[in-house]
Amino acid sequence: MPELPEVETVRRGLAPHLDGARIEALELNRADLRFPFPPDLARRVSGRRVLTLGRRAKYLLIPLDSGETLILHLGMSGRMIVERGDEAGTMADFHHDVTRLPQHDHVIFRLEGGTRVVFNDPRRFGSLDLWSSDRLDDAPSLATLGIEPLGNALHPEALAALLAGRRTPMKAALLDQRLIAGLGNIYVCEALHRARISPTRPAGALKRREIGALVVAIRDVLAEAIDAGGSTLRDFRHEDGSLGYFQHAFRVYDREGEPCPTPGCRGIVRRLVQSGRSTFHCLECQR
Repeated sequence: MPELPEVETVRRGLAPHLDGARIEALELNRADLRFPFPPDLARRVSGRRVLTLGRRAKYLLIPLDSGETLILHLGMSGRMIVERGDEAGTMADFHHDVTRLPQHDHVIFRLEGGTRVVFNDPRRFGSLDLWSSDRLDDAPSLATLGIEPLGNALHPEALAALLAGRRTPMKAALLDQRLIAGLGNIYVCEALHRARISPTRPAGALKRREIGALVVAIRDVLAEAIDAGGSTLRDFRHEDGSLGYFQHAFRVYDREGEPCPTPGCRGIVRRLVQSGRSTFHCLECQR
């Protein structure tokens, strides 16, 4: 499942092609993905001009000059592919090595000038909704989301208020999208390790200093992943043609049995299962 840095990378990759572009036609090759498409979706989108692409948590936002916004989730295997004549470039090809098959091209944006933006989703866990732009916070997919981890909303005082009194393990609290939106398993593991906080600590037990360190760690790991092009991206290329592989910078995620990279620490990266998901951490330096 793509996390916030992957979706932000997709947004940045698509922006040069979609920002300001007119959608001559929207083609829907099925009636649904994970959920049914909104009524009359193709007609409501065809002929509209795209404003500036946005992102909310793990959702890509495509605002239109009609006053409505497309809310797109890539699901587990979704990718956005930009095609210009005979030239095609994959803007979001996720870590599963999925061969593109035409029968999985479920949504096609035909842009003025001949460019096509294709939403290809083999597993069909993605979603596409259309909602009034001035009421986006009421959209079912966005209504319960917490604060964004990037920007001014996340600061030590805000995080302290969110965690106060919570007995749930620290890892589970950070994965709760109702508290902080967009954090996933990979970056929670990495942020907790950088902040030297155990993933099993009760969330409400953190000291002020630890909360401050965690805010910095969350911001840093997300910013570095975005700069690198995300961690689960396989084929995304930056404008200069370079590939982004943040997974090479993982300190603990998927590194079970390796030495802890914290300077001076002699611990070993361990794996435990929390709520059915793998957690990677160091017992020595994460307390």
